[in-house]
Amino acid sequence: MGDDFYCEQVLSGRTQVRKIIETDTVLAFEHTRPAHAVHLVVIPKRHVLSLIDLGDEGDQLLLDVMTVVRQAAAAVKNEHGACRVVTNMGRYQESQHWHVHVLSGEPLTTT
Repeated sequence: MGDDFYCEQVLSGRTQVRKIIETDTVLAFEHTRPAHAVHLVVIPKRHVLSLIDLGDEGDQLLLDVMTVVRQAAAAVKNEHGACRVVTNMGRYQESQHWHVHVLSGEPLTTT
């Protein structure tokens, strides 16, 4: 597998996900390996490296993604009372495709 899990696995359909919100340009779904009790991921449907590398249509894409992030965060906050919104870049970014995490609850312990 390459460096872009979201294009190679999720958007290609190779890895099935539980979709939460989907638009023409953005997909929000439950994380395949959640690190928190509630762990959603929001991605653009076209390849974009990171928040600071959005390409030629960056302003519209930023608006599209953040609109879905806002909807997902509002739903999580309403249901669970709180949430975090996080995006990573550089060495903190495991998959080389811009993605935003919507999290709630304590971190899950791994064994």
